[in-house]
Amino acid sequence: MRGKLRNFSLIALGAIFGIAVSLNFSAVANKDADAPLPVDELREFTEVFGKIKSDYVEPIEDKKLINHAINGMLSGLDPHSAYLDQDAFKDLQVSTQGEFGGLGIEVGMEDGFVKVVSPIEDTPAYIAGVKSGDLIIKLDDTPVKGLTLNDAVKRMRGKPNSKITLTLLRKGEPKPLVITLTRAVIQIKSVKSRMLDPNYGYVRITQFQEHTGEDLVKALEGLSKQNKGPLQGLVLDLRNDPGGLLNGAVAVSAAFLPKDALVVYTEGRTDDAKMRLTANKEYYVRGSQSDYLKDLPAWTKTVPMIVLVNGGSASASEIVAGALKDHKRSIIMGTQTFGKGSVQSILPLGNGTAIKLTTARYYTPSGNSIQAKGITPDIAVEEATVNQAEKQPLSIREADLEGHLINDKDSITKPNDSAVKLQAPKKATDVKPGKAGTLDPETAIKQDYQVTQALNLLKGLQIIQHR
Repeated sequence: MRGKLRNFSLIALGAIFGIAVSLNFSAVANKDADAPLPVDELREFTEVFGKIKSDYVEPIEDKKLINHAINGMLSGLDPHSAYLDQDAFKDLQVSTQGEFGGLGIEVGMEDGFVKVVSPIEDTPAYIAGVKSGDLIIKLDDTPVKGLTLNDAVKRMRGKPNSKITLTLLRKGEPKPLVITLTRAVIQIKSVKSRMLDPNYGYVRITQFQEHTGEDLVKALEGLSKQNKGPLQGLVLDLRNDPGGLLNGAVAVSAAFLPKDALVVYTEGRTDDAKMRLTANKEYYVRGSQSDYLKDLPAWTKTVPMIVLVNGGSASASEIVAGALKDHKRSIIMGTQTFGKGSVQSILPLGNGTAIKLTTARYYTPSGNSIQAKGITPDIAVEEATVNQAEKQPLSIREADLEGHLINDKDSITKPNDSAVKLQAPKKATDVKPGKAGTLDPETAIKQDYQVTQALNLLKGLQIIQHR
């Protein structure tokens, strides 16, 4: 099994500025290798190729045409399969280290436009107020319509300190928004933590990276030292976490689950696409690393937990939330998650390029598919707004993406209305959320309605336990 996890790269979420994050995974499609070639269709392809070469208004290189054809084959399959040219493939490899160039938004393609799934914390896009659901219609003076996702991503990338102007459509806004951003080297701090109150801690995971598991251990140990003893409650914040490395999701789940508990399993057409990943170091330790979870404080296995999720929680985030929910280890609070339950394998082509190909679906321990459904919270809590006139940001999910994979267990995983629902305050006197990047972290946490509700619930559980 270790060999399978090392041979190829496995993506847990779509494009983060054309840069995905990977885990080694083998998935070579050979099931239909002996099937006859579609001669008529190949003849048609050759004819079209020849017509373009002879009749197109301008000369065009063979390599460019072939690259367009490959990109079209992959992008036509589903929203997450793609052709990675040499630059995109290099960016993918760099991004697993938690540092890359760009603006800091996770994006997808819909109806020919670029849609924002979520901005990444502490990045230029986040600080400028780019929101989940924003539709990017123009990059500088270039309309997005007609560009591929990779083309759009290339235009958004650039040298640090260079500027780009985005024209956005936002639900509730009468006219397009024009925002000028300064590109930067994006250095994502995967794990952040702080004490909310005496005995109650908070851990936020912004993205699952190569060292997320180790960073989580340091954060939990730090909370123990700050508290001078075990915590009585923990909030794990996965909101707007677009995913990342699958072994990072297994590590985070394993930190709170019993040893060898099932975290996630995958099903695909090839043998290599079928895996069962458990809370065992074999599935989260990479290479010659030691088991960094073995020295975790004992209280991490039993501390009452609330996991916060929303529509920007995708893939690896949903794996963690699903595992902790199915094992009844945590209460899930927030709003329905994104619903990305497919596995992308990175298959190098040998010339510095690669393809990102959907090879499997993943399932929670109880057998539920997240694909196009997401995780339904146990307690539904909407984000607070400043006033009644302000609308919630447009929520885009996997099911909204053109060509998304269907949920193969649809009858099992339909969202239900059984979740307890808490109504967020609607008046400015009740809550004072600030714009992204305008509040210091301490103030932002104190004014976060969902975090406040999670803390109140943990305190209530503590009271009930001691009666």
